[in-house]
Amino acid sequence: MTSHENPGQPMQETSSGVQTAEANKNEKAPQSNGALRTLLSNLMETPRQFRHSMIRHGRPTSDRAASQAVFTNVFLHILPTRIHKYSLRPSATWGLGLISLVLFVLLFVTGVLLMIYYKPSTDQAYDSMKELQYIVPTGRFMRNIHRWAAHGMVACVILHMARAFYTSSYKSPRQFNWVVGMVLFVLTLALSFTGYLLPWDQLAYWAATIGSQIAESPRELTDALHITEWFDIGGFQKHLLLGADHVGQEALIRFYVLHVMVLPLLTTIFLVVHFWRIRKDGGLTRPSSADEVSEGTTLIPSADGAVTVQAGPVTTTVNPNKTYGLMAVVRGKTPLVDRALANTLPTYPHALYAIAAVTMLTVAVMLALGYFYDAPLKELANPAVPENPAKAPWYFLGLQELVSYSAFMGGVGIPAIVVIGLMLVPYLDREREDVGLWFSGPRGKRVTLGTALFTIVVVLSMLTFTVKYGWLRNWYPDIPQIVITFVNPGTVMLVAYVAWSFLITKLTNSTRMGALAVFTCFLISFVILTYFATVHRGPNWEFYWSKSQWPVH
Repeated sequence: MTSHENPGQPMQETSSGVQTAEANKNEKAPQSNGALRTLLSNLMETPRQFRHSMIRHGRPTSDRAASQAVFTNVFLHILPTRIHKYSLRPSATWGLGLISLVLFVLLFVTGVLLMIYYKPSTDQAYDSMKELQYIVPTGRFMRNIHRWAAHGMVACVILHMARAFYTSSYKSPRQFNWVVGMVLFVLTLALSFTGYLLPWDQLAYWAATIGSQIAESPRELTDALHITEWFDIGGFQKHLLLGADHVGQEALIRFYVLHVMVLPLLTTIFLVVHFWRIRKDGGLTRPSSADEVSEGTTLIPSADGAVTVQAGPVTTTVNPNKTYGLMAVVRGKTPLVDRALANTLPTYPHALYAIAAVTMLTVAVMLALGYFYDAPLKELANPAVPENPAKAPWYFLGLQELVSYSAFMGGVGIPAIVVIGLMLVPYLDREREDVGLWFSGPRGKRVTLGTALFTIVVVLSMLTFTVKYGWLRNWYPDIPQIVITFVNPGTVMLVAYVAWSFLITKLTNSTRMGALAVFTCFLISFVILTYFATVHRGPNWEFYWSKSQWPVH
């Protein structure tokens, strides 16, 4: 009876449950249709949402938004949120570092495309180049771009190094970054040289042969000292480079691995360090005059530490107690310390537009060169038919000229002294001076010009003398090799440059002037020796005024 006291109640509950289920069903139908419409709408909005999720702050509608766009972007974070107006001037850097980076990226992209068809085998490498040249669509174009970008990167890195040196950009706190830059210079040369062998034509084969002879050149010294039997460092270096006693399959594989894997990885690592140190060391160097307050502007400090900026009828007071977000941190108590913020602009968009312009111009030049000028490809490599003259790549021709006098000093000794010496310059020249100023002012310009004239006279005199009269071996055929190794035109010029640098340091009482002198000596010598070996050296490395005078075979 208890269970039937309210016999209608279960029916009510059941009816209620049925009514609820019906209501839910009726409610779900429109929701399902709405969800489908929402899904389609979201699909249409996906491109815009993806763009907003990638660039969260949108267009730079304010300085704060522009700073956030740089600060929160992994690709842009290597740049500061604000950049000095002086750094945007073309004459400040000429964009040489950026151009070098763009060329490296271009080399990476075109190199990957070439790898698809290239076969690192002495039996197939040359045929691969022929296929790229005549069969593969745009293969010739890609190879041309790769070749000219490689030459362009070497030239731009050298010019960038010169620009950094002449504007004192190695000074504290940038000493270590100068060393990193020198490492990148060596890696750039190594990258270009290892790629030189890969076409496996006559030009590549005999250039690599010259390189292997330079690697073996320490044997010249060990032979003279009669210690080669116990200490053959030259033979070890050659075998390490070639994997054998001659340029063959083992050498091609080693050059290929170095060119496509080891050296690009090392270069990328050092590039990241280089650009990050530029950021952490205060950005691009600039003279102190770049931070001067514009004409008509007056700074009026008050007793409480506030600074009043009066520019014509406009007066602004800056409170030193005001705090700033991380994106506006500067040294000192006010944002006017070093007058930094007063002469800066948001990196986004000002610097990014400049970077984009330089990038597009660099790529356009490479595309034009690749379209109008073909990369050379000579006959298939033939060890039995040597090239005469067998010349190294243009950036090693100056060394090849020195090697013709002494293999060890010209190929190993002098280059090592130059590279190590330039790495030490920031630690030997520690004078506190205005950085970012070309040649450190008028005195430096006079020293540089005088040094350039001195170097021209020394190099041309030495070349003229050796072409006309020869050197010690021509006069004394039995002279010991150890004498030739250390007393040759290359070492004589090196001693003259060091002596000149010491003289300039003493006369000017300035280590900076001495550094300018020695760097200019090396730079001018490189240019003259490269030109001389390119234009005036012919068969058997004899002197000719022009190629038209070469003997006809």
